[in-house]
Amino acid sequence: MQSANNNEKLVFDVPEVMADRPTHYCPGCHHGVAHRLVAEVLTEMGLVQDTLCIGSIGCSVFIYNYLDVDAVEAPHGRAPAVATGAKRARKDKFVFTYQGDGDLASIGLAEIVHAANRGERISVVFVNNTVYGMTGGQMAPTTLVGQKTTTCPGGRCAEHEGLPIKMTEIIAGLGGTAYAARVSLDSVKHIREAKRALRKAFEMQTNNIGFGFVEMLSACPTNWHMDAVSANRRIAEEMIPYFPLGVYKDVTAEADGKE
Repeated sequence: MQSANNNEKLVFDVPEVMADRPTHYCPGCHHGVAHRLVAEVLTEMGLVQDTLCIGSIGCSVFIYNYLDVDAVEAPHGRAPAVATGAKRARKDKFVFTYQGDGDLASIGLAEIVHAANRGERISVVFVNNTVYGMTGGQMAPTTLVGQKTTTCPGGRCAEHEGLPIKMTEIIAGLGGTAYAARVSLDSVKHIREAKRALRKAFEMQTNNIGFGFVEMLSACPTNWHMDAVSANRRIAEEMIPYFPLGVYKDVTAEADGKE
């Protein structure tokens, strides 16, 4: 896109689907980055007018304030079930859920597992910041061993609470899953990789192949009691070693003999 004098080139702009308002998220929170990626991919794939977003309970629910698409708020953990009903009733719509780790990996564990196993033609964006963000920083299913939260002030203990759940690995092992990947939002390089994974997951639905799932490792500086720079460093040094990045299942690549 050229300017009037043809001497300047616009290289960065806001997708029209994003609402023209500042977000309420805490400084350093990656929900805004995730919203931006979703908005870009929906716009580039021409899906905006046909999209139905299913929001979950938690900080993730506020996505409907920032993306100008039709949206439904699901009960806690039930976004995959609501998305299943929406997609089966309106096969012409592009349906995706946007969920946090407390919502998806705890109260909604059964819903996400069975939706994936059935191969529902929906897409799931899973934001993992290892803590319950909205309700005060309680321990989540993904909280790392030793991580202190309001409900485990001494740090998560593997003997008492078990190990953090690795959702992408679980989803990848289910028969109906077409695509499952884990990405991170802590650096420009990783954000670019996240966008490619998101597009791939969305294509699994638009091409009627199967269930698409993208886990995004994200920061929660407020409940981690860190500044934004330290929170990004924690993702790189603590989260990624336990939650390795990568594509865990891609049936199109497998069909091409690439995996």
